[in-house]
Amino acid sequence: MSEKVMVTGVTGYIGQHCGAELLRQGYQVVGTVRSMEKANTVREGISKVAPIENLTFVEADLMSDEGWSEAMAGCKYVLHVASPFIIANPEDENEMISPAVDGTLRVLSAAKTAGVQRVVVTSSLIAIIAGKLSGHYGTDSWSDPDADIGTYAKSKTLAEQAAWEFAKANDIDLVVINPGGVMGPTLTGKVEGESLTMISDIITGKYPLVPDISVGFIDVRDVAKLHVAAMTADGAVGKRFIASSDEPLHFKEVTGILKNAGYKKASTRQAPKFLLKIMSLFDDQVKGLLPMVGERQTVANQETYQILGWDPTPMKQSLIETAESIS
Repeated sequence: MSEKVMVTGVTGYIGQHCGAELLRQGYQVVGTVRSMEKANTVREGISKVAPIENLTFVEADLMSDEGWSEAMAGCKYVLHVASPFIIANPEDENEMISPAVDGTLRVLSAAKTAGVQRVVVTSSLIAIIAGKLSGHYGTDSWSDPDADIGTYAKSKTLAEQAAWEFAKANDIDLVVINPGGVMGPTLTGKVEGESLTMISDIITGKYPLVPDISVGFIDVRDVAKLHVAAMTADGAVGKRFIASSDEPLHFKEVTGILKNAGYKKASTRQAPKFLLKIMSLFDDQVKGLLPMVGERQTVANQETYQILGWDPTPMKQSLIETAESIS
């Protein structure tokens, strides 16, 4: 019998691709959903790219203890992908921080009880570089949750720190993946989440100007492959892996690729910083982007290549296929 893997947040953009990659590689997949009403949508999406006879679902909520230990019974590995992702700062930061931190600890605690062999947690590059000046950063770098880095960055940083502390105290084999900006086709065809919304807004002309922001990107299918590789790779336990391009891509390059691919409404005109500051007074999403304006960070991702065997999908291909999947 094939090994069983739990994927939390299997309804999400990354979670669906993780489920699909596991199924392609012959694993049994147990996906957590907050409501079984979402199961059919996920099943239909994954069926486009992977066999689904070994895909099952369980109801489990990051904010409740109920059901987690039972759902993990028999699972050898857990991919903890579920976490809120919103650039705009919510009125109450705990709306985002509590599910991220408490949910991560809840999953790790259940994994310990169930005797899971290894847990792979999805963090973010933002837990490494948020609020940092231009420069070169590696896995020893941490964002400062006490600085003004935005609620999303704070939630990812605190959740990852809590995961490492819990894993160390409870002797859990933990691996963390820190993706940059995630692109690539959606399996549902729906515009859901910040990445897909951004591409949709670009190709429909919602952004007449683009910010002076450079982001390290990665294809969602590569993120999934790295999660699966991290489950079994020798030398992976106890490490963070930066899943992001060697060099960041400027937003003008992103919109330029899409414009040249036939999405003529994509703008390559850059917004001056003073205008973004004014807009941030009225737009929480712009406010969330402000700390990134004008900065350009490169990353040390060598171990992602060496230990997890990363073979990056070209970002031009990824961006075009993202647009095609939602247009």
